[in-house]
Amino acid sequence: MTIYIGNLSFDAEVEDIVGVFSSYGEVTNCKLPLERETGRKRGFAFVDMGDDAQEQKAIDDLQDVEWMGRAIRVTKARPKNN
Repeated sequence: MTIYIGNLSFDAEVEDIVGVFSSYGEVTNCKLPLERETGRKRGFAFVDMGDDAQEQKAIDDLQDVEWMGRAIRVTKARPKNN
C-alpha cells in the first residue's frame, strides 16, 4: 500500500516526511513530485512502508494533523490511471 500525503508545505523535504512516518515503522520509499517545467514541489508526496498495519496506523493518526503550518491530508493512494 502507498500513502498519499496532500496539502504539504512547500518547505517540506523528503527527510522531513520520512522523519514523521518513520515513527510508525520502516519507510521503504518516499517520493516528493516536482513540476516538470519549474522544478518546484507540487504540494504532495507518496510514502511506502514495510508493514500494512503500520501504514494504516500512520494514516489514522496523521489525517488532518497540522504539520509545518498546514493541515495535511493522509490517505491510501489511488492507483494511477494511464
